[in-house]
Amino acid sequence: MDKIETQGFDKARLDVVGPLLQGVVDASDLSGVVAMVWRRGEIVRLDTVGRRDIANNLPMQRDTLFRIASMSKPVTSVATMMLLEEGKLALEDPIAKWLPEFETMRVLKSPTGALDDTAPSPRAITVEDLLTHRAGLAYGFTSSGPVAKAHEEALGSPLDVPYTPDDWLRRLASLPLTYAPGTQLHYSHATDVLGFLVGRVAGMDFREFLMQRLFSPLGMKDTDFHVPPSKRSRQAVLYQRDATSGKLHRFAMPNHDDPPAFAGGGGGLISCLDDYLSFARMMLNKGELDGRRYLKRETVETMCTNRLTEAQRQVPFLGLPFWTGMGFGLGVSVVMDAQKHEWMGAASDGTFGWPGAFGTWWQADPAKEMILIFLIQDYVPLTSDIAGRAVTGARVACPMWQKMVYGALSE
Repeated sequence: MDKIETQGFDKARLDVVGPLLQGVVDASDLSGVVAMVWRRGEIVRLDTVGRRDIANNLPMQRDTLFRIASMSKPVTSVATMMLLEEGKLALEDPIAKWLPEFETMRVLKSPTGALDDTAPSPRAITVEDLLTHRAGLAYGFTSSGPVAKAHEEALGSPLDVPYTPDDWLRRLASLPLTYAPGTQLHYSHATDVLGFLVGRVAGMDFREFLMQRLFSPLGMKDTDFHVPPSKRSRQAVLYQRDATSGKLHRFAMPNHDDPPAFAGGGGGLISCLDDYLSFARMMLNKGELDGRRYLKRETVETMCTNRLTEAQRQVPFLGLPFWTGMGFGLGVSVVMDAQKHEWMGAASDGTFGWPGAFGTWWQADPAKEMILIFLIQDYVPLTSDIAGRAVTGARVACPMWQKMVYGALSE
């Protein structure tokens, strides 16, 4: 019997996935894609379609390197929970214990109001606030009004930060909070702050912590905050589709020969399929992989349990009613009602994951014992309604692929 069928799939229905992805590439919606279905210990299907570099006619491959953007956030969150298990921090701890830059914060009286129309923060920002994006921090692109411009002027683009971590933290802390801590999920630099907090608590560079505690033991040998010249040919080019001509154009992004000073835990990682699969398998397996335990089972379960209130889930996320069938735990989203989630893709209750701004996406489904990973490099301008504006052929391909994969399940 074919291994696809032994893993509970109808082979004929799953085989439809390939033509779907090829069609998206042929339509010039995407340069290429690497997509994988993993279930019960086996890769059931792997598609490498299109090119990682159009100009040089280089194909997508299993080991192609991708800028995974906010798929970095679950990794940073796991690093934080490691320190929590060691008793070095607690969810309720004020972050100013290690980041005194945030000792005295002020909050905008109106999220779109004047920068000097503020009040003292009613309480300190906690570790949990950072993990759940309820710290009151912001991104420039998730904000509107004066605070959005202030973020851009003080911090620059989140895609290439020119400051050292200490300088960047001082700049961020000089800005008022958009919301009082704990009151609302507002997508933000919170996970970048979290990464630098991990470094200060651990007494080492955040990047080095990840290398020692996660990447090296998990075998994630190609995951880092930069791509060295020796691996540069494996890197997928980031493309933007011209709305008028329909053609794909390279979107310029910096490449660092050495690790950058700013190792942003919120979106700076570059990785590949097999590396991220190792991380996802560890999470699906409740903190253990290949005989080594990274987190306690109950810690992973806590991470994958919704922390948002019903009122907080009613607030649109990046222009969409994102939380209709989902909640957010500690660094990952979690599906709470699979039927209400269907408009976004396919999953079972309890499925968790988090996407990236360039179209990369993953989820782990405990009920189906399945991991899906979808990797592309598609640039959409960062705006407060990016999710609503990114309804393109490139981005629709992922939920369509999800639905086809789940539709092919026979058990």
